[in-house]
Amino acid sequence: MGLRRFIQASYIQCARTSGILKHVRYKPPSLVQWRHSGSSLYKAVIFDMGGVLLPSPYRMAVEWEVRNRIPPGTIKQALISGGENRPWLRYMRGELTSVEFLHEFGQQCSEIANFSVPVDSFLSDLTSSQISKQLPIMTEALECIRAEGLKTAVLSNNFYLHSGVSFLPLDRNQFDVVIESCREGICKPDPRIYTLCLERLGVQPKESIFLDDIGQNLKAAAQLGINTVKVDDPEAALKELETCLGFPLRGFVPQTRLVRPTMEIPKGPLQKYLEEVLGGQTTGPLILRQFSHGQSNPTYYIKFGDRNLVLRKKPPGSLLPSAHAVEREYRVLKALAEARVPVPKVLTLCEDSSIIGTPFYLMEYCTGHIYKDPSLPGLDPGQRRAIYTAMNKVLCKIHRVDLKAAGLEDYGKHGNYVQRQVQTWTKQYRATETHPIPAMERLIEWLPLHLPGNQKTTVVHGDFRLDNLIFHPESPEVLAVLDWELSTLGDPISDVAYNCMAHYLPSHFDILKGQASSAAAESGGKQAELMANLAWDFATKEGFRVFKECPAAKPLARPYSTWTRNGAFSRRNYVTMAPSTPAHTSKAHLILSPDGLPGRAQDLYHKLRRFMDSYVYPAEQVLRDHQVSQSRWTPHPLIEELKGRAKSEGLWNLFLAVENDPEVKYGAGLTNQEFAHLCELMGTSLFAPEIFNCSAPDTGNMEVLVRYGTEEQKERWLQPLLDGKIRSCFAMTEPQVASSDATNIESSVIEEKGFYILNGHKWWISGALDPRCQLCVFMGKTDPEAQRHKQQSMLLVPMDTPGITVTRPLSVFGEEDPPAGHGEIFFENVRVPKEYILLGPGRGFEIAQGRLGPGRIHHCMRLMGYSERALALMKERVMSRVAFGKPLAEQGTILEDIAKSRAEIEQARLLVLKAALLMDTAGNKAAALEIAMIKMVAPLMALRVIDRAIQAFGAAGLSNDYPLAQFFAWARALRLADGPDEVHRTAVAKLELKR
Repeated sequence: MGLRRFIQASYIQCARTSGILKHVRYKPPSLVQWRHSGSSLYKAVIFDMGGVLLPSPYRMAVEWEVRNRIPPGTIKQALISGGENRPWLRYMRGELTSVEFLHEFGQQCSEIANFSVPVDSFLSDLTSSQISKQLPIMTEALECIRAEGLKTAVLSNNFYLHSGVSFLPLDRNQFDVVIESCREGICKPDPRIYTLCLERLGVQPKESIFLDDIGQNLKAAAQLGINTVKVDDPEAALKELETCLGFPLRGFVPQTRLVRPTMEIPKGPLQKYLEEVLGGQTTGPLILRQFSHGQSNPTYYIKFGDRNLVLRKKPPGSLLPSAHAVEREYRVLKALAEARVPVPKVLTLCEDSSIIGTPFYLMEYCTGHIYKDPSLPGLDPGQRRAIYTAMNKVLCKIHRVDLKAAGLEDYGKHGNYVQRQVQTWTKQYRATETHPIPAMERLIEWLPLHLPGNQKTTVVHGDFRLDNLIFHPESPEVLAVLDWELSTLGDPISDVAYNCMAHYLPSHFDILKGQASSAAAESGGKQAELMANLAWDFATKEGFRVFKECPAAKPLARPYSTWTRNGAFSRRNYVTMAPSTPAHTSKAHLILSPDGLPGRAQDLYHKLRRFMDSYVYPAEQVLRDHQVSQSRWTPHPLIEELKGRAKSEGLWNLFLAVENDPEVKYGAGLTNQEFAHLCELMGTSLFAPEIFNCSAPDTGNMEVLVRYGTEEQKERWLQPLLDGKIRSCFAMTEPQVASSDATNIESSVIEEKGFYILNGHKWWISGALDPRCQLCVFMGKTDPEAQRHKQQSMLLVPMDTPGITVTRPLSVFGEEDPPAGHGEIFFENVRVPKEYILLGPGRGFEIAQGRLGPGRIHHCMRLMGYSERALALMKERVMSRVAFGKPLAEQGTILEDIAKSRAEIEQARLLVLKAALLMDTAGNKAAALEIAMIKMVAPLMALRVIDRAIQAFGAAGLSNDYPLAQFFAWARALRLADGPDEVHRTAVAKLELKR
């Protein structure tokens, strides 16, 4: 399958979710809207197990006593007598094993009966499969309740069996919450167990109904405000429950629910129409329910006499042009059925809107199974393979349909399908756009330039995926393909691309499309940004032919999480990954030590360490002394000498991640996680990053040019930067505004006769004073009236352009950081050619976000190096110094400081590596939480560790004789330089609340 087809499919899906869902007037009704008038508003139904879902244990006890000739009432008396410490209650609280229970319960029953009672036989009967089978009418009631959107729970007094497994012979998937007394250590009627159940359901007492067969249990629930239903007879109890809920608990039809008020259709005219179409023989009441599955044209289940039908109609409200054409659906279904494609049998098309308000068509109801979850949980690999094989075969059958023989030659336009799709959905997206999606903007520009050359023309489904198929309930056979709303003539590979998307999406993602008629549709718009990022990720890899270098099975879903839902991992469990090649092992596994790096990366690490030991550390004091000399604003020749040596040894431009440079054209081809280990090693010296051409802000500026620069811009600026011949700066921060919010910048960029005129006041421009600095990446506003994130533009400005004035270096705790410095700069009528703009007007904020890719955590990686070096120096110091009659290493406070430092470094490193791994495997967007956390954690951790080392050194730690004072200053500065702590904390909190 061509990658362009996949990117196009992802893009179009994004346009659908972000645009179409917002355009229509229809909004899924809330619980309040669809409840019948006069009924209470409930959100959950809680069931007892024995006596409600299962036959009553008391009734079973009576029958057991008769069979075993035990005095009537013996078991019941033993169950209820003896207070809180009776064996039965202790057993249900999990305080007794089954052996201990049988012993004590046997004694109690024997005392009541005055002879030995075989209670082991009673327990065996109580837990037998015949006795513990769920009542069918309760199973159907549960299905009806869940179909209407209510939560369900089972609140059971149960116990552990001999095997150690709790006795709960129910399908747990029927319930949102399962509360077992033996696991919680409390039993009904203890109020705590009801409160626990409500908390886990997330409902208030008045919003729930509790069914039980024991009066004291019901009384305890009622005292908390829970509505209760006494279950003496299950049928009578369900009638009472129906009255409370306001909807029937019988006649369940899979995938259906009550018709929503906004989707109601008049039954009278419909019944009259059905009588005419089906003939006078069909009589009886008309039952009408709505399918909950699907998001486009409203679909209804109809039972009329002995006929089971499906009605599909246009939705109400304002619709997009040409959308929801049920007439086309009817036509293609009729034609495909004649071509022997498995589709529902259509009966009639009604284009008269006076019947039910919109055109509709009828088809026969197809009984089978719909798999909503593409991971096919509960099936073994062989069964899953069979399902997907059947799915692929039916797709081939669709694409093989003879258009002329089927009468579908004019069903759509021939040729240029992909181009037309991109154009159509781009227009729809623009018409309904609510906020900028940077990846979407890039796709809109990229896709028309990368259309596939050769396109076939067949019938295409337009939304071919697993949950649009009905399977035979007992075999992997497709009985019917549903939802033909988006079908047309087009490129068949597009259907394959849509089908493959589920393989790459995270497990929480809801694939939505078109006009939304399901209650789940409201969340669709929130998914658009993720889909756009997915498509752009593929576009980037397509452009660089990354799949020639990387494993084809690289996962794009988030590979792991440290929080648990229903298991240890949240990524889809059906993604089949081929073993990673040695060069890319780090993309799939967390590498905790440099010794675990792949061969080439490990070789680079050891070569880098030898270089640091041989050349960098010995040069540090000379370079520190130079920074306080009169010639400090001139680069020391030793730096240039070491840069040449590093380049000759291949230790050069290590920072550029393979995701941005898949052809290894500019950098070393390392992943973020591989570079993390090397970057930490460079971070042990303040001078090392520049020596290996891996220092900020050059790294970020080079990434910008690689990703966004034109070929002319790359030739003029990128190559000299990569060669280390020039340096650069990045001008964004301004003194007059809070620059933690980049949209606040006030510097202006005005177009004038083929030039841009720049005016502004910038400061904290790192590297601006370096005589080698020849390029400034400038950010200013081209259109203050545009949308907030489209006002800014980014331009490449030669530092020798007239109008640029560097007024002074700004010091950090008295440190000027020569020769680079942090300059305050005035831009006064600075004229630059129009071709020096990056991407175009209004794209500056998008570029700024892209610039914060791998560079987002480079500072954090280096902070790990600061901390390790500080701890190493501290250990050397305390082992060689004596105070108060013994070495400092034997002082309790010193030992405590060393222990704390080691633990904190290890904790932070794990988070750095996790963030880097997520960036490699899931992308920068998916790693946003970890990136924000480590930017919040790493500087504070480094400050604590360095401060302890300074304390161990005493006054020497404050001097220029050691790197500790500079480490401390830059660690503190990084709590602001890469965004203030407050911004990162806010980002973490917001992301956490969304989970």
